Amino acid sequence: MNIGFLGLGIMGRPMAGHLKAAGHDVTVVERRSLTAEDRANFAVAPTAAAVAAGAEIVILMVPDTPDVEAVLFGANGVAAGLKPGTLVIDMSSISPTATKIFAERIKALGGEYLDAPVSGGEVGAKNAALTIMVGGAQASFDRALPVFEKMGKNITLVGTENGAGQTCKVANQIIVALTIEAVGEALVFASKAGADPAKVRQALMGGLATSRILELHGERMIKRTFAPGFRIELHQKDLALALSAGKELGVALPNTASTAQLMASCAAMGGGAWDHSGLVKALETMAAHKVAPDA
Repeated sequence: MNIGFLGLGIMGRPMAGHLKAAGHDVTVVERRSLTAEDRANFAVAPTAAAVAAGAEIVILMVPDTPDVEAVLFGANGVAAGLKPGTLVIDMSSISPTATKIFAERIKALGGEYLDAPVSGGEVGAKNAALTIMVGGAQASFDRALPVFEKMGKNITLVGTENGAGQTCKVANQIIVALTIEAVGEALVFASKAGADPAKVRQALMGGLATSRILELHGERMIKRTFAPGFRIELHQKDLALALSAGKELGVALPNTASTAQLMASCAAMGGGAWDHSGLVKALETMAAHKVAPDA
């Protein structure tokens, strides 16, 4: 297929690379940040409109709701070059409410729309092992599935209404954030009590408390490796979406709110670009004790 891919970030670049390796023709938009390797691997078009004009499928992988809106509907955006029948797939993590509006606008132009946010971080993107949560029509999902299979492993059509995928992603981010907080809290407690946090983690990995968060992010907390990964500032955005949606729905999310405050504390310390496992640093500050010495 001819696929337009907009957003070559930490995750977008390997995702687009997998599509190219699978034999698809991938076009990206001109950016000063494009590497020599990008220019060798992908066709380059001057604008998002030009990318859309030559594509059967357009994939977005950008940071936030305003970015998606700008790429779709800004000057020389996707909408300006969209052909009837083109499938737009937003794999960013954004507002479920805004997603429904964006989908209707694209459909009014004759396009199809899927929201398909992902989980798995940089490692999952590089290994083509992302979890992909999709909202949209069954026929559009069936059309996109061979493309999704080149980027992910666990691919689920959550609902046939747009926004269902983004709602699922918000739920995912609540669980991930609260589990990171729980792992950080446990390791700070264990370390300050005099136990070896590495040994505590090893023991917990064999019991009911085991999780991928304990495995991966617990190790980061102990080894002090806080290069992203997935940045705290992006997880802050996701928790803000959760709290906003919770308010709209009348659903209390007390632990989501407290974890969002811990992330805000990290950002205030200059850690917005830390990996989200760096949330432990807020807990360490309150305990006046680090899980392990900084490298």
